[in-house]
Amino acid sequence: MNFDRINEKLSILADAAKYDVSCSSSGSKRQNTKNGLGNGHYSGICHSFTEDGRCVSLLKILLTNHCIYDCAFCVSRKSNDIKRAAFTVQEVVDLTINFYKRNYIEGLFLSSGIFKNADFTMERLLLIAKKLRLEENYNGYIHLKTIPGASPELLREAGLYADRMSINLEMPTEKGLKLVAPEKSHDDVKKPLGFINQQMTEFNTERKLIKSTPIFVPAGQSTQMVIGATPENDMEIMHTANQYYNDYNLKRVYYSGFIPINHNDTMLPSIGTQPPLLRENRLYQTDWLMRFYQFNVNEILNVNNPHLDTDIDPKLSYALRNLHLYPIDINTADYHLILRIPGIGVGSAKKIIQARKFGNIYAYQLKKFGIAYNRARYFMKCADDNYHIKDYLPSQIKNKILSTSKSKYLKNIPNQLNLFD
Repeated sequence: MNFDRINEKLSILADAAKYDVSCSSSGSKRQNTKNGLGNGHYSGICHSFTEDGRCVSLLKILLTNHCIYDCAFCVSRKSNDIKRAAFTVQEVVDLTINFYKRNYIEGLFLSSGIFKNADFTMERLLLIAKKLRLEENYNGYIHLKTIPGASPELLREAGLYADRMSINLEMPTEKGLKLVAPEKSHDDVKKPLGFINQQMTEFNTERKLIKSTPIFVPAGQSTQMVIGATPENDMEIMHTANQYYNDYNLKRVYYSGFIPINHNDTMLPSIGTQPPLLRENRLYQTDWLMRFYQFNVNEILNVNNPHLDTDIDPKLSYALRNLHLYPIDINTADYHLILRIPGIGVGSAKKIIQARKFGNIYAYQLKKFGIAYNRARYFMKCADDNYHIKDYLPSQIKNKILSTSKSKYLKNIPNQLNLFD
């Protein structure tokens, strides 16, 4: 093996992969087998950070950065004058096993540019996963990117070896996608998402009858949208996410703040423009409210409120716009309503429901539950503290909260760390 050449490929193809953030290693149920290597059920070792600060826990590489497409937002676009490289199937297999044995990684995230055609590329991604599972007896985590346009037969077989599969939506709307990637369409994403979702349902149904039925994409599917490259507002972004959650039973939708990488595209933000990380964070908070706090997307973003606030989180913003629904009595309200109190999370809400079985809850108890009391007190009432919300305007409450809050948002972007030193 030519180690210098392998290191050069790693440098090129790991760097190109950092723009894809949909690489979570959570959710798999694939456990180790006798004499096997690795366990996809557990994960969490982190060895690198992306350019904008996100943590990476996997060997995250492209099979190749050659691509037949010329998407304006992509560093691997065919018209870019960059150094190109491609791994062989066996090189990726060897790297994964060697890195895993040295405890560098917990699993593999494998994507690729498209060279030749979709099936040619997808076939090689599949072959890597098969070799790891069947020849190396590797049971660790594998995340494969679905190649748009690949045949259903290849996708079905890939789902038997991958823990998670994902395919990037790229831009939140079809109109936005056509601006930067006229060769692509959202239909190219919907078809494989729908097929994989159907297969997951069929395999799960069959397993209820036949226990030996193999697992199929046990960690589910995900997708990613690039934020800030095209002019969609927050409402359009989150309504698209909501549609894909509902239609394809996605595990996650990722929101990636656009990082300018090309000098010659006047339609995109210029080189040196900071990625919209605060906006990205607000979108993730909204996503969380939809998935875990039982909010409907229309309650947070609608035609009257199409943009998320940058200075306060979306849950607090909702509460300030709907003061007529507050205060909420934590001693009588159901779990769903308690979740709507700013400063109270899922864990704290469950503690409240359990604790009030033994009597009324007082303010000193709430503080011990770990809630953000200085925020929550404006929107709730307990046994000994009933804040007179009617005496204040939303702007006054907002200013009071902001005056006692410190932002956790990092304004400085940390440098990229090298996974391979």
